[in-house]
Amino acid sequence: MSTTTKILAKSFESPDEVRTFEKGKVEIVNLGNVIIGRATLEPGWSWSTCVKPLVNTDSCQAPHTSVIISGRMKVRMDDGTEIEGGPGDTAVVPPGHDAWVVGDEPCVSIDFTGMGDYAKKHE
Repeated sequence: MSTTTKILAKSFESPDEVRTFEKGKVEIVNLGNVIIGRATLEPGWSWSTCVKPLVNTDSCQAPHTSVIISGRMKVRMDDGTEIEGGPGDTAVVPPGHDAWVVGDEPCVSIDFTGMGDYAKKHE
């Protein structure tokens, strides 16, 4: 756990960075050495079709510690285990997974651990 010597505060209404990709975006706020992201993912979004082409890995390699604000998402680990979550649900998801929006409502989530390099284009 990191410590800081001064209070830091920022708003997602003016994020430090916005990364866009097919059917979604992540808004990033940097609080010292803590990076928090708000993902807004549209119906039809999946990691394998919308982010995988940017990062060139077989599955998502970012660890996520997140809470869903609205909408629903399903996650399938590389070993086949699955979870589905909706508003108020929290999860810790290790690297090695795919994910997709369930239903016809956008999924908005806040991620506390996996947004440092999430959806950054890799050659």
